Amino acid sequence: MKAKVCSLVVLLLLLTLSVSVFAFDPETWVYVGGAGGPQTLDPAAAYDTASGEIIHYVYDNLFEYVGGDLDNIGPLLATEVPTVENGLMSEDGRTIRVPIRQGVKFHNGAELTAEDVKYSFLRGMLADPAGGPMWMFFEPLLGVQTMRDVIAMAGGPDDFVDISEVDPAILRKAYDLVDATMEVDGNDLIFHLANPYPPFINILTKGGSWASIVCKDWMIANGAWDGNPDTWPKWYDQALEEMTLYDKACGTGPFKLDTWDKSGAQVLLSRFDDYWRGPAALKNVVIKNIPEFATRLLMLRAGDADAIYVGQQDLPQVRTIPGVTVVEDLPQITNTVLFFSFTIPVEGNEDLVGSGKLDGNGIPSDFFADVNVRKAFAYAFDYEAYLNEVVLGAGQIPKGPFPQSLPYVNTEQEYFSHDLAKATEYFKQAFNGEVWEKGFKVGIVYNTGNDARKTALEILEFNIEQINPKFQVEVIGLEWATVLDKLRSSSLPVFVMGWLADFPDTHNFAVPFMHSAGTFAGYCGQGLIDLAKEQFDALIDAGIKATDPAEREKIYHELQRLYVEQAIAMPFMEATTHRVMRDWVQGFEYCPAYAANYDLYKISKVQQ
Repeated sequence: MKAKVCSLVVLLLLLTLSVSVFAFDPETWVYVGGAGGPQTLDPAAAYDTASGEIIHYVYDNLFEYVGGDLDNIGPLLATEVPTVENGLMSEDGRTIRVPIRQGVKFHNGAELTAEDVKYSFLRGMLADPAGGPMWMFFEPLLGVQTMRDVIAMAGGPDDFVDISEVDPAILRKAYDLVDATMEVDGNDLIFHLANPYPPFINILTKGGSWASIVCKDWMIANGAWDGNPDTWPKWYDQALEEMTLYDKACGTGPFKLDTWDKSGAQVLLSRFDDYWRGPAALKNVVIKNIPEFATRLLMLRAGDADAIYVGQQDLPQVRTIPGVTVVEDLPQITNTVLFFSFTIPVEGNEDLVGSGKLDGNGIPSDFFADVNVRKAFAYAFDYEAYLNEVVLGAGQIPKGPFPQSLPYVNTEQEYFSHDLAKATEYFKQAFNGEVWEKGFKVGIVYNTGNDARKTALEILEFNIEQINPKFQVEVIGLEWATVLDKLRSSSLPVFVMGWLADFPDTHNFAVPFMHSAGTFAGYCGQGLIDLAKEQFDALIDAGIKATDPAEREKIYHELQRLYVEQAIAMPFMEATTHRVMRDWVQGFEYCPAYAANYDLYKISKVQQ
């Protein structure tokens, strides 16, 4: 009886989600994901794939990867790709002129100008949301990581709590430093780089939501920075929900934002008929999040979803469905990592840290600051079992933080393996033997709907708990929005996150994984930030500035060695990916650099 009731509930849910069961609508696209919805729709702050997917459809960048080929960059909102040969890039690579396409319209009808392009990047850098992607502009343009660093360059403090504490004259000087990195010359925007930076054009290329072009006048009218050199601190590091583009948008892309329905976990888009490349074939777009695979599967079977997210372990259930296409073994530049927080807040975090003490009923704030604890966890994980039984061989075991498909990676680096004897040895050494004697209790978190991450943590839980009966690990599922909130406050003792390349260069993994101002250092607490400042930052800075490939290789090999030697985190999968769609989907084109699952501008639907 219980099973029948559950089936009825699922069917009713399906019916409420569907516009009309079994109806084919050639102009409407429905994609149903399962791992969480957007965090924000602001290109200056968005740094997750769910947010990046929506931004991809609404905005354009200066350049694009032609045919999804990472080695073939073509113009988009620019009219040419700068090179030394065509005279748009200086011999030393530090001055780059970008001619801006004319006649392009924003969704509000305004025409694109070079001033809009400059404002897009300038506004993002001045806002510089904590843990966001703006480091990718600060580093090449100013040789630093954050706006806080620029304020220090201008003679101000780098440890201020509130920006209102900083002398306005210093803030104006900081503004001038950022403003001087870009200049508008007629229809061109000129970038002035602090140092040669080979992947800079990649940073500006479609796939990176941070380089989306916004409409200056529309932004100002909707409450964003007004362009005044003295007022920008008002918009510095705002909470995501306070930023103008948190849930609004005005781009030049092929689709317009209609609604971000947070309660319904869906985003609705509509075609922009004045799109400069011509209107898309699709008229309406629905991007929805449903954690339950059974519901997504029913929608796919019924034709109420054109494409759905399917975890690798669930692929056997869809391969033989009539009318469904499965495209597998798609390459990614990615690494899935289990991170340790070096400094964990205890107060108000009892569900994850228990007593907050090393007494068998919790963990202290600095539990994972002990390298022996980190190594014990790393040796407790069964990498081969995860690869073969969970993701069914779709990927490879990492050799550290840098995906092995990138240059300058030591593919011979000695790495962790499933070895409970070594795990036991390190647990016995942790906290001078107290961990082994007293035991611990910790909650480890995954985002609900991501069954692969859940299984990874369950593998870890099983192996650790069999080492010592005093060790208690609880796997906890939380909604994606809750996970992100806890990440921002560095409250998760252990968490799993994937990193998809922002741009195809080893440096793009060194910064977020290892730099003191990188995304994950902030999530992992002050302990890791301090360690990164001491050991990693200078090496990372040297790596991107080196023009000799042999020099770069030496630096990244050393960074990789240090990362593994100290078990900073536990990379456990470099996965390939796949797409599951109805066979009426035409024009599918894959690009490893895209956060979007599908390039909807090129998609059409033709019933078979």
